[in-house]
Amino acid sequence: MATAPAPAHAVCVFAVRRGRGPDLPPDLMGHEGGGPLRLVPAGALWAVVQDVPVDDYSEKALRARLSEPATLERCVRDHHAVVTACAARGGAIPLPLATLYHSEERCRAALVADVPRFERTLERITGRNEWAVKVNLLAGRKPAPQTPQESPARDEAPAPSGRAYLARLRERGQERDDRRQRALDAAELLDRAVLSIADATVRRRPHGAEIVGRDRTQILNAAYLVPEQSGPEFNALLDRLRAAPEFEGCEVEVTGPWVPYSFVDAASLTETDGRPQHEAHSGSHAGSRT
Repeated sequence: MATAPAPAHAVCVFAVRRGRGPDLPPDLMGHEGGGPLRLVPAGALWAVVQDVPVDDYSEKALRARLSEPATLERCVRDHHAVVTACAARGGAIPLPLATLYHSEERCRAALVADVPRFERTLERITGRNEWAVKVNLLAGRKPAPQTPQESPARDEAPAPSGRAYLARLRERGQERDDRRQRALDAAELLDRAVLSIADATVRRRPHGAEIVGRDRTQILNAAYLVPEQSGPEFNALLDRLRAAPEFEGCEVEVTGPWVPYSFVDAASLTETDGRPQHEAHSGSHAGSRT
């Protein structure tokens, strides 16, 4: 009696690290429906991988699944949990979400070819964390509504002319511009101060009102690569800046520490080096915070 063929699997790579290191936590599961996490040697480095059903992780299937917000969030969380566990055990390079290869042999060959780039990246990020910093300009107070008069006195001052009304509008616009410029100056002050501690920074496009809310305007959206031992100094500096008069009317948000996703050149780490383009499929980064 013929037996059914074993289901085909792809190899999903989560991270690359130096040395085999300690074993991963036994309760760390990886992606739903995949096999147990395991380590694959790649030259002097080791990759943390998982076998996943190829039918569920083809480019077409992934595009359909990751277009569903709930599924995307679950995949990102699963990926991030594995990467964080790897980084906590001696430092690791996070690879983009859904970095896939058709077989372990092809996976190993691709990773070995990239060892020089991995080594340079590990040199840059090992012993460092990513911190996300956002500076938001809070909306100014609106003038209190005028109490309506039952009947204006006859000798009351006449209603303002159109010219006076336009002058008031210009004054309010100038005030908004001045507040925004002060916030921009404060953000640049923060950036210069933080870079006295951080090794590098990445600036991102500020978020719009649909994310930060209509009562604030995002002025700075940045990530900083900070040595692990400098974390307390970094946060103490931001506390002092929050209290400085230059930051009146501003909100400084800080999240971290994170694995340094923003300081890994994902494009260079997943180059195909002459292999078919579908061999290594790289999705979006799973991590901090944008």
